[in-house]
Amino acid sequence: MDTATTPNALPLHGLRVLELGHIVAGPTASLILADLGADVIKIEHPDGGDQARRMPGAGSGYYFFNRNKRSVAIDLKSPIGKAAFLTLVRSADICLDNYAPGAIDRLGLGYDVLATENPGLIYLAIKGFLPGPYENRPSLDELAQMMGGLAFMTGPSGRPMRAGASIIDIGAATYGVIGILAALHKRAATGRGEMITAGLFETSVFWVGQWMARAVATGQKSIPMAEIGQSLRMGWGIFHLFATADDQQVFIGITSNGHWERFCAAFGLPELFADERLDTNEKRVTAQGWMLPLIREAIVRETSAELQRKLDAAKVPYAPVNRPDQLLDDPHLNETGQLLPVPMEDGTIGNLPKLPFASSAYDFAIRRPPPALGEHTREILAEAGIAAAEIDALLAAKIVG
Repeated sequence: MDTATTPNALPLHGLRVLELGHIVAGPTASLILADLGADVIKIEHPDGGDQARRMPGAGSGYYFFNRNKRSVAIDLKSPIGKAAFLTLVRSADICLDNYAPGAIDRLGLGYDVLATENPGLIYLAIKGFLPGPYENRPSLDELAQMMGGLAFMTGPSGRPMRAGASIIDIGAATYGVIGILAALHKRAATGRGEMITAGLFETSVFWVGQWMARAVATGQKSIPMAEIGQSLRMGWGIFHLFATADDQQVFIGITSNGHWERFCAAFGLPELFADERLDTNEKRVTAQGWMLPLIREAIVRETSAELQRKLDAAKVPYAPVNRPDQLLDDPHLNETGQLLPVPMEDGTIGNLPKLPFASSAYDFAIRRPPPALGEHTREILAEAGIAAAEIDALLAAKIVG
């Protein structure tokens, strides 16, 4: 039976991906492809492999970005190792990297070389910049956020601040995968692969496009979000963080008159609902100076749990301010199975997020735990047709590991 057509079959089953990736961006792109069913082979150097294995936090990032993959350790600087890699390329559908500009080309393994070996190969390079004046500059997630306007918008005036996650690495990787999926669709008709480049800088620029549009439309310089004010930026009278009796914070967003009516009823504020100075959102925006202190006084009497219960019952938009570690126990994430049990090297099971979408045709799962360095070297080289004696010789010479 063709497993690609069985119930719950993953849509990218049957595709083979070679990942020349490290830390976040490259491994994110191949993680998406792996979770969708592709056979992802992580190409690592025998001496240490992916740097994420040794990074702060007990190498924990490695376990998030590398499930459902196999690892082969090959020294690509060795002519024999390079030849072994090219053997793998001939049966691959996709190859991707996120190394510094020119690093793969200096190894003699750039797209032009690989496309000669496999004309149908789709290649994704995740770089700091798309081809152009900046393309040879090294970059990082933080640098892209600074240069691309995102840090300016996120931090207070004079204190640009990167986001609290590697959003540009992950974002650029995700857009790169969109490019791969489009290229697969095109290849089905032409039989030809292509080269795709995703840029960190350009990803950041894309994300501040709404602010660029505002600058064009108003002729005004951009102002950090902290200075605009969240409620004024969105145009809502109540769009704020509120302190609770147990020193927590809950964000409340009242975006309709129905929300306002139910909010006032839930918290015993009939006089505010009856006040004609507050009967439209525009009036509530104007009245924030005297209105918000009254609302804060009512809210701070409630614990976070009780506040959320009342807001939920009133169907008013709200969100508690959560730490990432608190999400491990989130009832919605756990009851919907959105956290996957990922085995870590020390035997710990980490409940880590699935891809953030759901399909009626399939579900995501842990098919393989994050691999040990070179764990699948022998089996992958054997699948490529390399004889056992030759694999033994490569291992003995430490060209593969």
